[in-house]
Amino acid sequence: MKFCTYTLIDNSPDPITGQQLSTYERFQHVVKQAQWAEELGFDGYGVGERHAQRFISSSPPVVLAYIAAATSRIRLLTTVTVLSLLDPVRVAEDYATLDQLSGGRLDIIIGKGNDPDQNALFGYDLDGQWDRNREKYELLRRLLRATGVSWTGQYRPDLVDATTQPRPLQQPSIPIWHGSASSTESTELAAKWGEPLFSANGFHPMEKYAGLIRHYRERWAAYGHDPADAVVGAGFNGLYVRKNSQDAVEGYRPIFDAFMDSPGAKHNQLPFRTLEEFLAGGSVLVGSPEEVIDKFGRYQEAFGHELSGVSLEVPGLPDAENRASVESFVTDVLPVLRATYPSRVWN
Repeated sequence: MKFCTYTLIDNSPDPITGQQLSTYERFQHVVKQAQWAEELGFDGYGVGERHAQRFISSSPPVVLAYIAAATSRIRLLTTVTVLSLLDPVRVAEDYATLDQLSGGRLDIIIGKGNDPDQNALFGYDLDGQWDRNREKYELLRRLLRATGVSWTGQYRPDLVDATTQPRPLQQPSIPIWHGSASSTESTELAAKWGEPLFSANGFHPMEKYAGLIRHYRERWAAYGHDPADAVVGAGFNGLYVRKNSQDAVEGYRPIFDAFMDSPGAKHNQLPFRTLEEFLAGGSVLVGSPEEVIDKFGRYQEAFGHELSGVSLEVPGLPDAENRASVESFVTDVLPVLRATYPSRVWN
């Protein structure tokens, strides 16, 4: 199993203390966190793209380029690139530049996004976002893989014999994953092009995401790809490891209460009402090392995933407690999961 961590660079006040970092301090924290992830042995670090509300992650290629200069080994991910809002020519140029600067350490995860505010910022409404995502992906794929591209589409001016510069360092192309959260549109597109899938696995019970992954595998085979070649990644919605299970549950309770009041939980219509429901039915990894290993195993059995994402940030958790939790995860959990579940990602 390979492991990454990621951030949307939410710069909200701490939900428990009310303290808030300046924008400069928050960006510096992200860079230090990426360096820490590399020191801990994580395989990848991701920055997601958002253009609204409390998020300051509007320019992932800029942030990841800074991180590339501050690290040497860790893979760099876009978690996700909101392709439905962007010009594929600009995306191809930005990320090929980042791929060159980082020494070929980049993976792109694309998604269509679902925030009305950021769609409005770019002059779009939510209608047609899947069509935009599909068309723009197919153009981006061609631009990254080929020179002299001619193109006619609905959502940007035509291209004639176009070659974006620079070319990616990785050949035949920068790896592209398809972010999947709620719809078979993403799983269909990933299966059609033989690309890996990354499940958000965030706000809802396991079966919702397992059903989308099954659809991906079914459509993968229907498009004529070898079923053995399908690759899946999955995120997890929170991490808090303590030696004693009860200490972990009670320590996480105020974090859950604050999370329930967060815009993300409300926007995504979190179906859990109590911490106990959340721990039993959601993907959050809270408990003793043994409990976390067991829960992770249940998800891996359902998903068959080979890349896992966990956040190194728990909003509201004091830094010392969060650091102890992550270090326990790295020491007591990660070695078991790496040894138990093989992975072909980034070999």
